[in-house]
Amino acid sequence: MNRNLTNVIRFILDECLPPIIRDNKFFMYPLFYIWFKRKNIDKIMNLKSLVYEWSDEEFAKFYQELDSLARDRETDLNTKCIEFIMQALDPEAKSLIDVGCGGGYFANKVAALKKYETHACDLLDHVEIVGGTYHKVNVENLPFADKSFDIVTCHHTLEHVRHLSKAVAELKRIARRQLIVVVPRQRYYYYTLDAHINFFPIKSTLVSLIGIQNHICENLWGDWVYIGYLNKEAR
Repeated sequence: MNRNLTNVIRFILDECLPPIIRDNKFFMYPLFYIWFKRKNIDKIMNLKSLVYEWSDEEFAKFYQELDSLARDRETDLNTKCIEFIMQALDPEAKSLIDVGCGGGYFANKVAALKKYETHACDLLDHVEIVGGTYHKVNVENLPFADKSFDIVTCHHTLEHVRHLSKAVAELKRIARRQLIVVVPRQRYYYYTLDAHINFFPIKSTLVSLIGIQNHICENLWGDWVYIGYLNKEAR
């Protein structure tokens, strides 16, 4: 199920239903049952209560084994975000890393340009990056030197991390020219089908979190796209 459609479904659930219904366990259970293919439903529904008690290994294992209809799609990026980001990539940059790359859709798209030295990383054991390099690492503890990459991208990852400020600090630390972040524009509910633990309902939440002076932040089809410019004015 592609991102464009799931954003529509999320809007209907989150914005059109009364909260007392929207966040009712019995109302949401059938949706979880379908979305997560009848597997580990109680554990996933109570993720927000469990996730901070897990070890790093348990946390990584949860996401490695998570199976949902979302895993069947090419990318979590919607069409508008992809177009916007590709046009915004710094033409003077030489290297790019996609942090939280998932199945590698965006990193492979960038590598195919044959313009950037392309890297990608995630918690998965292996992701195929044609013409690039994959690293199995945690966004909260990136094993790269300061300013290692001209462009750092991080799409639909920050909503999943346990130590949000630490993850953002790591992204900023390894970026030399440009930091591009995409997160869903989503209000908090306890029962969410996307296994999110962090929420960004308004622009200022994301802008203040990242804290790069020169930036742009746009709402594109239900997702925030933030581009921070580390060495020049925002376009």
